[in-house]
Amino acid sequence: MLNMHTTFGTERSVQGARALASAAGTAPVHAAACRALPLFTGAGATVRALQVTDAPTLLAMLTTKEVAQFISPPPTTVEGFERFILWTHRQQAEGRYVCFGIVPVGFEHAVGLIQVRALDANFGIGEWGFALGSQFWGTGIFVAATRLVLEYVFTAMPVFRLEARAVVENGRGNGALRKLGATCEAILRRSFTRNGTRMNQMLWSIVREDWLAAHAGSGVRVH
Repeated sequence: MLNMHTTFGTERSVQGARALASAAGTAPVHAAACRALPLFTGAGATVRALQVTDAPTLLAMLTTKEVAQFISPPPTTVEGFERFILWTHRQQAEGRYVCFGIVPVGFEHAVGLIQVRALDANFGIGEWGFALGSQFWGTGIFVAATRLVLEYVFTAMPVFRLEARAVVENGRGNGALRKLGATCEAILRRSFTRNGTRMNQMLWSIVREDWLAAHAGSGVRVH
């Protein structure tokens, strides 16, 4: 499954954002890069900020059993996804979070998302997560979209290290992270709970200098 530990405006993520805000003072960490997200085009997909009109499609794509089994519980209604999308806009306005929708060529609305949240007061270290509708697995859209987002994160934002957590049994998600050049640093025992079951996660990292060296001259198109 091309999905991993993804939060949908949970209390844990809200508390984390508030703690960072307190540590950083009143000024946003990197507001300009977070508030007005650009639109990127790549091979087979566009990535852009989420729009409220994406809610019905995200509900259909991200609540299926095969997608939802390895992520935090997603909203279960269109209204719930609308609230989540508005929450992403508020978090981005504070400069401590970004969330991009994945829109395949020929589609109008997002069928998946990629999000990055600050783990420190300066947004030097971030944690990212992703989820994509299962009908688009194996199409190459995820890797293309992720490369666009990571290029932006490492060049337009202060992030120098990105961390990702994926359940050990999530073979597709872990394989995608490996394909992107991430390094597995540890196994986090019983660190994720879903439906009452505690699961081990793999902790992955990508650091800026490695990413830029591997993707020099990538030719990302910005609109």
